[in-house]
Amino acid sequence: MNKKKVLEFIKKYTMVIVLVLVFGMFAITTKGDILLPANISNIISQNAYVFILATGMLLCILTGGNIDLSVGSVVCFVGAVGAKLMVEAGFNMYLSILIMLITGTAIGAFQAFWIAYVRIPPFIVTLAGMLAFRGLSNVVLNGMTVSLRDQKEFVNLFGGGANCYISDIFGFEDINGLCLIVGITVAALFVFFQFKNRVTKIKKNYEVESAISFWIKTGIIAVTIIAFAFKLAQNKGIPTVLIWVFIVILFYGYITSNTTVGRAFYAVGGNEKATKLSGINTNRVYFMAYTNMGFLSALAAMVTIARLTSAQPTYGQNYEMDAIASCFIGGASAYGGIGTVPGVIIGAILMGVINMGMSLMSVDANWQKVVKGAVLLAAVVFDVVSKRGKLLALD
Repeated sequence: MNKKKVLEFIKKYTMVIVLVLVFGMFAITTKGDILLPANISNIISQNAYVFILATGMLLCILTGGNIDLSVGSVVCFVGAVGAKLMVEAGFNMYLSILIMLITGTAIGAFQAFWIAYVRIPPFIVTLAGMLAFRGLSNVVLNGMTVSLRDQKEFVNLFGGGANCYISDIFGFEDINGLCLIVGITVAALFVFFQFKNRVTKIKKNYEVESAISFWIKTGIIAVTIIAFAFKLAQNKGIPTVLIWVFIVILFYGYITSNTTVGRAFYAVGGNEKATKLSGINTNRVYFMAYTNMGFLSALAAMVTIARLTSAQPTYGQNYEMDAIASCFIGGASAYGGIGTVPGVIIGAILMGVINMGMSLMSVDANWQKVVKGAVLLAAVVFDVVSKRGKLLALD
């Protein structure tokens, strides 16, 4: 592998390398505490809302570096509505879930209309939404906390209760056999589909990476999946919230990489005028991005109130910042048109590892914010500088 290929590899997998280094650093500084099965499980449970929101935020960013500042407030408002319906109005859990999803989607569509068809800048529309829905959350809850401790079915379904893990059907004492088998199966399927995609590209005469590079990369990821499953199996098994996160990642990963709808988001972010001239309805693309963001905010709301077993007017604060940071750290371009769901997930995991590691080291919360801000700035600087280098090379 020559110098040029090495540099290209490092550039392509920069955040993966950073994640490994950061994880290794915390493994040493916390004396292995971050590697404990319970902490590995907590990284997923505590950051589930970030995975969900960041996936939706990616679609907004792809359209041209646009963001949604209202997601934290929408999470709080939808959670407040759902808690009130289940606890005080006595609504059925499934009906409450449906109403929450409709509410979040309707909010997203309302904001999307102003952005897509009236062409008010997304920053302004979503800033207004952030203020409005934070206020409405206080109105709905009357400034009080609504407890969900009696809504055990809902709490367990969305990953907040003591029984929020998939039961092991094998009955082993020290390890969750089902979790381990699922992990091995997922790893095997990953290797199979990666190999299948490579064969398809070769048949179509597409450029592919070398066989050695392909198998090293695929093997490392497969081993990582199995190691992750093994750690979860040593704790309590598969958290139910991981199922929701997995569904979101799988669905949106497929949409963005294998469908014409997904490619439209990249096209709009790359060159909106050219995309419009090619026959794509760019207004509809913007509308879909922000409506979808409302839908995923509703799902994140359910995950949030289930984990915290209550609804409060303060929930969701800075959620939008966590989602935006995860996207940019994961390789999404500040200019739009570039970014992937796997990259965003890497960014979210990195943020979660930093949070967990610094918490285990008893680092002051204010310094934690400083570190996360520095990481975000570094990621965006890297994106801007690398693109500037490309432009200079073209000149």
